[in-house]
Amino acid sequence: MSVDIQNRGTTIPEDTADDLTSGPGTGDQAATIAAEPKALTLRVQQKRWEADGVVSITFVDPQGAALPQWLPGSHLSLHLPNGLTREYSLCSDPNDSSAWTVAVLRTTDSRGGSRLIHDELPVGTLLTVEGPRNNFELEQAQRYALVAGGIGITPIISMARRLEAAGADWSLLYTGRSRSTMAFLPEISGFPAHRISIHAMDEAGGAYADLPKAVGALPPKALVYACGPESLMQAVAGAMADDSQLRIERFKAPEVVSGPETEATSFDVICQRSSQRVAVGPDISVLDALNGAGIFVPSSCAEGICGTCETGVIAGDVEHRDFLLSPAEQAENKTMFVCVSRCRSRELILDL
Repeated sequence: MSVDIQNRGTTIPEDTADDLTSGPGTGDQAATIAAEPKALTLRVQQKRWEADGVVSITFVDPQGAALPQWLPGSHLSLHLPNGLTREYSLCSDPNDSSAWTVAVLRTTDSRGGSRLIHDELPVGTLLTVEGPRNNFELEQAQRYALVAGGIGITPIISMARRLEAAGADWSLLYTGRSRSTMAFLPEISGFPAHRISIHAMDEAGGAYADLPKAVGALPPKALVYACGPESLMQAVAGAMADDSQLRIERFKAPEVVSGPETEATSFDVICQRSSQRVAVGPDISVLDALNGAGIFVPSSCAEGICGTCETGVIAGDVEHRDFLLSPAEQAENKTMFVCVSRCRSRELILDL
């Protein structure tokens, strides 16, 4: 399997597309994957401990209907009873349309999402679930290196399953504080041993003593998919000779040092479809300005990492501040994430 690396939203040659980047079916089934995400009311069918502090939640349609198909790297937006919306990666089998499963780490600094899911979301609960969306698409390549840190295994494990089933050349580096905190280890241990490298902090004297060596040993010229803590993502990026071969999904946006290039200015947003003009001040996001004017744009993370608020750009010089678009996609100036990105010109025309 060898084709040129594809960026988000581009076309993959027909003779290779079905290998890794399409679902189990074609025609109408493939169209289901490409369709806009839908908001569904689903029932919590099962909750199960996957590791210390990690619980998986399986959702099904209350009437038993098939769920939309998805591809490795996809995530769901859960609209929780406390009013919060949180994104979690799908980690079940993309070939199983009867259920969706996500896994959630209980965090000590939880703002109410993981705590509620762990403590207050019993089996049988009906929940609004939106998706799937995919900003972490598995692309075609000759060789793959997967890197997961802690709960970052959730999008990675579905990729590993797909790559192994397709007979691809791949490897997985999986790190964590201890084996007891690392979800899905039994399944991962069932993959061919030569593909898997597991590094637990407590087995290395309380630190990732061998992590730099492990990251440095990633296969050369591999397309690297990494998800985990920012320290791990930085280590992986630092080990890459060619960062165009790196795909990262983050838990949260990295800190940005303020400077002249990050200073906000005022501008107007023109909504092309409604002909409405909205003023955006230096101290408010495009998203908040639009919502304040009665123009609702779905959103969640407010950090430019989930993709929920993606909005088409008609005209204007966008100042991209997200962590999703590649430099090439930013240069195209066709889309933006209105929760964080702004405009350098006086006017920004959006497809709203």
